[in-house]
Amino acid sequence: MPRHAPAIAHGTAHDQGRLQCRHRRAGWHPGTGRQCHRPVLHERRRPGRPQRLARTPPAQLRQVSQTAVKIAAADWLPYALPLKRPWQTSRGELNQREGRLLRLQSADGLTGWGDCAPLPEYGISEDAAAAFAEECAHLDLVAQQARLPLNAWLSGEPPADVVTVNRNFGPILKCSTEALIDAANAGFSVLKLKVGIAPVSDEIAALRQLAGVMPTGLRLRLDANRAWNLADAQSFIAACAGLPIEGFEEPLAEPAPVLLQKLQSTAAFPLAIDESIHLLDAHFFRHPPVRRIVIKPARHGGLLASVELALRARASGIEVIVTSSLESACGLLACAHLAAAVAPDAVHGLATSEWFSEDTGAAPAIVGGRMTIPSVPGLGFQSR
Repeated sequence: MPRHAPAIAHGTAHDQGRLQCRHRRAGWHPGTGRQCHRPVLHERRRPGRPQRLARTPPAQLRQVSQTAVKIAAADWLPYALPLKRPWQTSRGELNQREGRLLRLQSADGLTGWGDCAPLPEYGISEDAAAAFAEECAHLDLVAQQARLPLNAWLSGEPPADVVTVNRNFGPILKCSTEALIDAANAGFSVLKLKVGIAPVSDEIAALRQLAGVMPTGLRLRLDANRAWNLADAQSFIAACAGLPIEGFEEPLAEPAPVLLQKLQSTAAFPLAIDESIHLLDAHFFRHPPVRRIVIKPARHGGLLASVELALRARASGIEVIVTSSLESACGLLACAHLAAAVAPDAVHGLATSEWFSEDTGAAPAIVGGRMTIPSVPGLGFQSR
């Protein structure tokens, strides 16, 4: 274990200061920002004993030593949350969301929260989701000690109070004129629909029908979840010409930069990659094949890795949006803070709490297509 790590390895996390001071760290993957090491918390250590980390902590928790957070106790709290209706994509459907909350209690009486909700079939591994939860709970405590909302601690900017979000509807074939009108009346400017589930010809017909009755000011964000071969993707994108399309995520089943670049050259709207994180290498950022990337902090193993990825994307002229991985209210709050920190003017994919019949806590409110971000120090999560 490195000489500078023992304080953290025995239950201490450190405040690294503001965003400008702690990024571009040596030893991190230049494209994804993946950590070489991550802390693994032993479960259910009784209160009053320092929480130990089983392995060397990641660089962002040991590099800059300012205000220490001493961990007195840690608990994993499992949950299973039923959905109001199935979450359908080209990869299948979900009827409930399972995961676990991490609750860290500091020696000075603060509580930090993180959400671990793996989705291996969507590229969110157990390890990455656990790393996200562990880091989030630590940073919740650090931001509370700094007396800053988490988004302000991450960005070094004044706290944000809202971020703009899209509504998530589901499969395009199930979308109706009434759903479009309802989204517009609720103040949303972007409605996200899933494609790649039914035959391409059927989905093109549905798209054209919806476009003909689209309320003024509403646009569609489409997501194929890597459903199509090149020919099908080309056909669908060609059919989008002249329609109110805001963006298109993951059209190709086997994405390659040269193919994505070919598709992007024919599209008037941004194409985006989401789950295809294997493409995020140095060449991708030197010669971006698409105009947008989607960041899910659970997929990238944490908030800090996600911030670094967003900074690199923006430096390459790539748009950034943040979306949830259908986490509970705790994870959704973390995503909202990240969105406010890295892309405060974008439309983010965070309006997912309305899919849950039950939740782990109070989800951030959405009014007029904008999500309210807690102004209290830290994450602002209150468990039920």
